[in-house]
Amino acid sequence: MTETTCWRLMLVCWVLAISPDARAQGRSALAEARNRMVDEEIVAAGVTDPRVIRAMRSTPRHEFVAVAQRRFAYLDMALPIGESQTISPPFVVACMTEALDPGPNDKVLEIGTGSGYQAAVLSRLVREVYTIEIVPSLGRRAARTLKRLRYNNVHVKVGDGYRGWPEHAPFDKIIVTCSPERVPPALVAQLKEGGRMVIPVGRRYQQTMYLFTKTGGRMVREALRPTLFVPMTGRAERGRRVLPDPANPAVTNGGFERLTGEKPVPAGWHYQRQLEVVTGDDAPEGNNYATFRNSEPGRGCRALQGFAVDGRKVKALEISLQVRGRNIRPGQSAREQPLLAITFYDENRATLGRRAIGPWRGSFPWQTERTRLEVPIRAREAILRIGLLGATGEISFDAIELKAIK
Repeated sequence: MTETTCWRLMLVCWVLAISPDARAQGRSALAEARNRMVDEEIVAAGVTDPRVIRAMRSTPRHEFVAVAQRRFAYLDMALPIGESQTISPPFVVACMTEALDPGPNDKVLEIGTGSGYQAAVLSRLVREVYTIEIVPSLGRRAARTLKRLRYNNVHVKVGDGYRGWPEHAPFDKIIVTCSPERVPPALVAQLKEGGRMVIPVGRRYQQTMYLFTKTGGRMVREALRPTLFVPMTGRAERGRRVLPDPANPAVTNGGFERLTGEKPVPAGWHYQRQLEVVTGDDAPEGNNYATFRNSEPGRGCRALQGFAVDGRKVKALEISLQVRGRNIRPGQSAREQPLLAITFYDENRATLGRRAIGPWRGSFPWQTERTRLEVPIRAREAILRIGLLGATGEISFDAIELKAIK
């Protein structure tokens, strides 16, 4: 979504407090923004189920975020909701909901209530939603929000979601909106025969979204797409066998050689938009490279990757990459240009700032870029983004490497 739309949403949130007429206009503008988000970030990205699309159009995401964040409610981005947790981007919610294949008579268990937004979307599609949140303050707040908005078929519980909700089992479907290292056995036991479970599984910053179907008592797995969920809270997160090393951050699959999923996409890269893996002799390193193409100014065209980095131990990041451009022009504003950008976050996931290589314009052959980016001392994690980022034309990346400067 464009910068102009973002400013329009901020104006809407301001006029909501002015008068009944202004509030009515504000509601209309929010509905318009919500429909635009669905068209541009959900339908255009490949979600096709008409019931899921209708639910996304009718669920007021702005009600599930803090007032200070409401101007971003209809942008396809995660937003902080407190306790170091976030509300998932709308595309992720729609994608997981579609993979779950919810039916009108289903009883669904959700693990990781968070803000309550995913449960609200599901409530319009199924008979009952049982949702569990391990953080007490988030669970209580979500319960109040869902009750105020009259999602009467959603039942909220504060507790350890990986133990499930045995007194209401078995469930037709289970959706897990946090990322464990492996599938919790209690959830497998509480899923009906023939039931479906959608769950992101993997390392803290390298996860894959899977669809599991219970067949003959066994869980049959299908990889859907790489994804990135924030670290969880509680014993399961602390007990991971493989932990990130924030003193030695690195790029995963920076050469795009490893592919995953039924429709192969680069492993380790998340929220991919208009990305194509090209295999050929012109790859500057290995066999593959990533190409982004876009002809519509302002349209999302990107991929990202998260990693841990401790600013107390890492002074700077040395970045190198190969990049090639063809007919690149800025998008709807000067901010919409291709970059390799790294955004840093503190321990509460508040943004500390962004450092970048680029922008690039015009046409040019493969060239090596190399620079150092300073790391804020309060940084504890970061997200690396590549792509046209709203610009038009074509840009290709390969051999992306990152090294910590102590």
